[in-house]
Amino acid sequence: MPTQSDLPPDWPTVPACYGWLSLDRRGVWRLRGEPVVHPGLSGFISANYEADEHGNWLVNNGPQKVYVALDYTPWVMRLDADGTLCTHTGRLAGEIGAVHLDDEGNVLLATAVGLGLLDDRDLSAFLADCRLADGSEADDEALLGVMAGKGGVFWRGMPLARVAGNELAARYHFNPTPVQ
Repeated sequence: MPTQSDLPPDWPTVPACYGWLSLDRRGVWRLRGEPVVHPGLSGFISANYEADEHGNWLVNNGPQKVYVALDYTPWVMRLDADGTLCTHTGRLAGEIGAVHLDDEGNVLLATAVGLGLLDDRDLSAFLADCRLADGSEADDEALLGVMAGKGGVFWRGMPLARVAGNELAARYHFNPTPVQ
């Protein structure tokens, strides 16, 4: 990530911005609580979204850093019709390292780009692919078992593991609410 000394000499020194930009649980950018609906602005935010060395997520806006408050995780994952996993910014998520079910029933995927919450609109497709060890479809009881700490449910051959939602930021090294 560029530092102030890496910027063009004619760029001003401006303070970082906190509390203006957020990412909701469906992958919608929000500016002061309102959804960003302009495609150009949304695209700019998505293209310039990154993390710093402290796990804060931000958007570089020229010389200014605009820190992003996260409703849950740094990424919101979506399953395309062909089963491809993409982020809310349109990036391919890459290799999946772990699949979690949190204490509220949210699906979280640890991928090459980082941890992401599965968009709730894709839950039915995800659940349809969940299997027991014998290959049969996982039922509600089996999924509740995962939430209680039991195993035995798999998605794409990977075991679903329980995770506490309040431990995600520390476990996956991100800061959901950057402050000055």
